[in-house]
Order: sequence, then structure tokens, then C-alpha cells
Amino acid sequence: MEPSAGDRFLRLLIEHTDDPVLLETTVRAARGRSELVAALPEEETRRHTRALVHGVLAALEDGEPGEEVLAAAERLGSDRARQGVPVAAFLDGFQAGRAHLVRALVADGRRMGVPDAALLDGVTRIDEITTALVQRMVHAHRVAELEMARTVREGRLQMLRQLLHGESVPVLAPLDPHAAYHCVVSDVSDPAVAGRLESALTAAGPGLCGLVDGRLAALVARLPGPRAPATGSPGPLLVAAPPARPGEIAPMYALGRRALRAGAAAGLTGVRELADLALLTATEAEPELGGLLAAALLTGLDPGEPFHRELAETALAYLDHGGRIEPTAAALHVHGNTVKYRIRRFQELAGRPLLDPGAGAAVSRTANWWWALHRWLARSGA
Repeated sequence: MEPSAGDRFLRLLIEHTDDPVLLETTVRAARGRSELVAALPEEETRRHTRALVHGVLAALEDGEPGEEVLAAAERLGSDRARQGVPVAAFLDGFQAGRAHLVRALVADGRRMGVPDAALLDGVTRIDEITTALVQRMVHAHRVAELEMARTVREGRLQMLRQLLHGESVPVLAPLDPHAAYHCVVSDVSDPAVAGRLESALTAAGPGLCGLVDGRLAALVARLPGPRAPATGSPGPLLVAAPPARPGEIAPMYALGRRALRAGAAAGLTGVRELADLALLTATEAEPELGGLLAAALLTGLDPGEPFHRELAETALAYLDHGGRIEPTAAALHVHGNTVKYRIRRFQELAGRPLLDPGAGAAVSRTANWWWALHRWLARSGA
């Protein structure tokens, strides 16, 4: 009995399955379409091409791709991901090889007298099969990419944690053991917020970010601006230490965390240099001593009196602005005469001047006032 046109096409494909010439030209077509595929060993492309051609034949015989050919497609996608070939590049090579194979089969089919309708039907079936294979390849490629990214990221995060905790570990990419990095600490624990901050921190230069001790920490070569680029607002408090080499960063992390606690208690936001928070950090660490200063200097103020709290806040702003009236008034959004009145009333209640350069030891006297006011306000607001 004369074989049907479909059987003739299938027989044609069977005859070409082990054709070494067709296999080699298909391999060349795939490698010629994608530079990244061409950079792989030629036997690697040949191995996958042979497996997929045999798989397509089996699928044509069985009516649909079996688990073996689908598994081969998944291996191809996974292998290309692990070899660093992007999905678009390896699909270019795959489609080029498929197109070459189909053209060769159609040309031979016509020479053998296979009707165009049978050839079209055969090509359509091949397209259906290869579409299913492409879906498996892309999925496997994506899964492998995610697994590799997670593995790489987990390794980098572990290195970050060990460096910040002072452990002796090899410093690997993306860090340079001889370069200096700012240690940045925050109180951000929400992964979504941490992800946005990570983008802002690493946009200014190379670095490494992650959740350490439950909070976002980073080592970055350069600091971002004082305002978050995405929102235009200062954002959460970020304390940035001076640059240090990775192996010397642990003390900066410990200091940064102390400064972070002090800055958060003071209501600070945005990116702050660790050095700028030195006095605040040191005084925050000795609350009892601050309480003694407050008791000695602010005996005339009543913590339960709102007006006295207003006077203390004005006095603190006055010290922060170098004893200048107009900057203090601008910071408090009041008139300059209001600042003068409050400072006068504060000094009357305290029984001594806030600033008295003529008395000597002006720096320590000012620091004591500043410390006492901070502590008194913290306790009266509790």
C-alpha cells in the first residue's frame, strides 16, 4: 500500500534525524545567529541539537512531546542560564537552528514529491512541538537564573554580615579588599522599603546591601544625596560612617548602630554623617549623667509646664544655631522678638546665662547646656 503524504514526511524526517551533514549545518545555523551561543564549545551546541531533533521526531510519532524531550528542553534552558547565555540569545540560536532544519526538510520533501499540503501540515506540527519546547526552555532558564541569583546574593549577604561583625573572611566581588567603603546603617526592616533604599544607595557607586541583624545595612563606595531620588523626601534615617577598608569596617558598624539609636531618638531623618552625630551619640550613651546635668542646670523649669518646655526647646534651638536670633526664629517659625523673649525668660528661670564667653570654658559650658536640655526634654516628653 502506498504510504500517505504524512507518512512520507515523517519518513523524510526519520531519514534526516541521523544525517551528520544536516546536523552540522543546523549547529552552524544556531551558532551563527547568536554570538553568545557561538562562544560555547561546539560540541555543547551539537549535543543539545541532536537531543532536540530526536525529541521532535519522537513527538511527531507520538502526537505530542514526551517527558524525555521536555526534560531535554529544560536541560537546554537551565544549561544556557548557568553558562551565562541570556534567554533572548539562546532562543535566537534555537530558532535559527529550527528554521534551517525546516527549510532543509521542505526542500528535500519537494524533491521527493511530497505534496505542499503535507509539508505544511508537517511544519505546523513541528511548530506546535517546538513552541512547547520553548516554553519549557524559558521556564527552566528563568528558574536557574533565580536560583543562581539567590545563591550569589546569599553568599554576598553572608560576607556582608561577617565583615560587619568583625569576622575574618575573604573579601570577594562586588567588594574590593583594598578599596574603602562607607558603612551605612538604618532601622529599615521592611524588605520592600529596603529594596528601594538599596537601589538608591548603589546608584551612586558599587556596593553591597542587605538585612543584617534584621535591619538594612550597606557598604557603598559613594554616598547618595541627602534626599531620596525617588520621592524627593529625606526618607528614613541612614547613618553613614567615614570610608574604611572591608577588613576594618566592624568598629564603624558598631558606632553607626549607636549613632542610629541616638539619631532616631532625636527624630532625625535622611542621610547623616556619623561624625556629625558624635556629640549626640556620646551623650545618648550616658543618660544618667545627662540627668545630673539637667537637675543641676534646669532646677527652675517645671517638666509639667508646657510653657517651660517651649522655653527649653527654644533654648536648644538657640544653641544649635550658634546663639543667633534670626536662624533660630526661622527654624522655629516664630518672630525674632519671640526668640529674644523666650531666651530671656529661660535665663531668668535657670538663673544663669546660656552663653557667657567671658566666663571661660565656653565650649564645655555650651555642651553641658545642650546635653542637659536634650535630656530634660526627653524626660519631660516621656
